[in-house]
Amino acid sequence: MRKQILTGIASIGLISLAACQSEQADQVEDQAEAEADTIEDMADQAPTEAQEDALDAQADAVEDAGEERANQIDDNGEIAPSEVPGETPNQ
Repeated sequence: MRKQILTGIASIGLISLAACQSEQADQVEDQAEAEADTIEDMADQAPTEAQEDALDAQADAVEDAGEERANQIDDNGEIAPSEVPGETPNQ
């Protein structure tokens, strides 16, 4: 249940960010999210906690890689200061 709530919240955030991306970047990110969702579904069915944790980590990695590919498509690999954890843009 908690995972569904967090997934819903994350989806809302991604929808608001999607307007800032090109269609190609959106497709790349959507494909990665779909793959991550499939892996998360497998994690929910895992027989052990360790396997569930490993699959959840794999799903996170797939989603992160998709976001990174989408960013590279849109800004030629440039990363804005707002996209770097712990960094703030100069004002």
